[in-house]
Amino acid sequence: MKSSISIPNILTLIRILLTPLFVIVLLRDERGQALLIFSLAAISDGLDGLIARIFQQRTPLGAILDPIADKLLMTAAFVSMAALKMLPAWLSVIVISRDLLILLGMGLFTMNRIEIEIRPRLDSKFTTTAQLVTVIWVLLDWQAPPAPMITAVAFGLTAVLTIVSGLHYIYIGLNVLQEGGRNNGKGTGRNKAEG
Repeated sequence: MKSSISIPNILTLIRILLTPLFVIVLLRDERGQALLIFSLAAISDGLDGLIARIFQQRTPLGAILDPIADKLLMTAAFVSMAALKMLPAWLSVIVISRDLLILLGMGLFTMNRIEIEIRPRLDSKFTTTAQLVTVIWVLLDWQAPPAPMITAVAFGLTAVLTIVSGLHYIYIGLNVLQEGGRNNGKGTGRNKAEG
């Protein structure tokens, strides 16, 4: 039996701990430090998955903690930055709505006793990357002439990818719920889904 205490899980826990620190520093208007903390958290996000794959250190705890850490970081970043008028409120609403939708879906699966194994899909990875890059770009606060255009493109791309990914999660969730209902009259079953 694999131990839950692995390097990827430690990196994920560090990312969770960095999230409130990032918000505190951002609220104190220390953008340089906020950028550094957020960048470290973003690097840990990529690093934990890479180490888990290369060294076969995937664990059930990691499968739960990693998406929680991602959603905590993104929610904290988009809410606090929208409150500080660094990001448009509509973009923050889109990002948070998608994450709430995913949590609602997981709650429905739990209530219906449907066990699922979720594997990250390409569109979900692109969405997370776009969100991370958008936050980092805004924190960099470039003042050069092309910056407003790049910012607008980053906002638009992040919004589109987040919406597409959210709709895809809804599609997968509905399929899993239907399949779970068919597998067992009481709504129990085990499904594999990519999401």
